[in-house]
Order: sequence, then structure tokens, then C-alpha cells
Amino acid sequence: MRSANLLNDFAFKYVFGEDCKEANDALKSLLTVFLERKVVNVHVTNMGVDPLLETIVEFDDNTKMKLAIFINQNRLKLQYLSEFYLMKLYGSQEESDLNPCQAIAFYDGMESQFEINYQFRNDDGLLLLPDGMLKISVYSTQNLDKSYNQMNDKEKMVYYLLNCRDDSKIKMMIEKDGVIQTVEKRVETISDDGWKKIIEDFQKVHENEERMELQLELEEAHKAQEEADKKVSQMSQEIKQMIQDMLSNGMSVSQIAKCVSKSEEEILELIC
Repeated sequence: MRSANLLNDFAFKYVFGEDCKEANDALKSLLTVFLERKVVNVHVTNMGVDPLLETIVEFDDNTKMKLAIFINQNRLKLQYLSEFYLMKLYGSQEESDLNPCQAIAFYDGMESQFEINYQFRNDDGLLLLPDGMLKISVYSTQNLDKSYNQMNDKEKMVYYLLNCRDDSKIKMMIEKDGVIQTVEKRVETISDDGWKKIIEDFQKVHENEERMELQLELEEAHKAQEEADKKVSQMSQEIKQMIQDMLSNGMSVSQIAKCVSKSEEEILELIC
């Protein structure tokens, strides 16, 4: 029952965010690839059903980073969420102990890899934060129709996460790539019941999201209808006042009807 795709939010959180040695080793290996630095320790700070993965990462040079990982978002939503969590991660730190904050995101767009490096400057153009303090790194789940030898380490990892079942390319990756071997060891520890739970949790949350989105749409439609009704009522009052003014100025009902493009019956209904 093994999942074919670890790049859905709940499978990813379950595989890499669970409180066990195999998951932690797999996460360290994964981050070593995508951060291109040797990760020696990683602590997940948001255990539970939240599909977002928040961590504190420690490197072999004794530096630290606060990191958030997002899965399968469109680019606009991705950038909004990443910016929000970057500010959240940065703002949660003590001023005396500020660490870089980064978001890693996987999305289904065609641009294979890009980074957004946020820079804040004062009125004189001087950087308020060191360069690289707030950064988003984005990786596409497309453009992977390549041979094993044509892929870089990040593409190999994304391919493995997307196609986490036996095929010739996956077997070659497991045999040749020590990092993927570490992730595979973690995947192999998950029972059929564990995969079943991942799928059930994923379905429940997305069903809830769909219900919430539908409720929001209904509320927005109701609000729009109320606004439209309010405008119609306001316009009706304005027309009534205009007709009353015309009558006060000695115009007949037939003359008013011609001016406002209404029948005499409609005019009489409005002033009654």
C-alpha cells in the first residue's frame, strides 16, 4: 500500500516530521541536498496534523537556520504563504539571537528552480538585514523526464519523492545514492496501516478545506447580494426623490415618465 507520491503535504509531513530517528535522519539527508550544506541536527517545531513542516536546522559549522517547507502550492499562493511564514519565523526570534529564515517550496510549475531573496533597506539604501537573511527556494515537480545521469542531486530527490515505488530509475537511485538510501530506510519503516492513516488524514483535511472554501464562496455571494440589494434600494430612493422634485416643480406624470424612461403606472407606483 506504499504511497506513490511523497510530495503531498500529509505524506511528506508524516514521513519526515514524525518524532523518530528514521524520520529525523531522512529529513537531515533531504535538507543537506536542498540547502547544499551539511545538516547535523534538525528539530521539527510543529508536530501534529498541520501539513506545513517548520524546523530549526543546525549545520556542521555551528550555525542555525529556521526553516519552513511547503508542498504543492500554486505560485501565487506559494509566494504569499512563504512570505507570511518567513516573517512569522523571523519575528519569533530574540533580537540578540537572530538566525536566517528560509522557506523551501515544491510546486507544479514549469520553472525548474528559482530563489527569492528578500532585502530590506533604509531611506539611504543601506541593508537593514544581512543578505540572505530571508529567502525562499522553490523547486518544480515538472521537467524531470531525464535519465539518471542527466539529473542533479535535487532533481533526483524530487523524482524519488514523486515516484516512491519500484521502477528501474528508482531502483538505480536507491542503489547509487546514499542520501536517497537514508530516505528509503525511513519509507520502509512505515506499515500499511501507516500509509492508510496518511491517506485518510490527507483526504479529511482536503475535504475540510473544500468545505471551508465553499462556505467562504457562499458567504461572499451572500455579501455581494446584500450589497447589490442595498444599491438597488438606494437608487430607488434617489429616483423617488427626483420624481417628487419634478412634481413639486409642476411637471405632469406623463412628462416625468418620458424623462426617466418609465411608464406612467411605474411612476405612480413609485410616488404612492
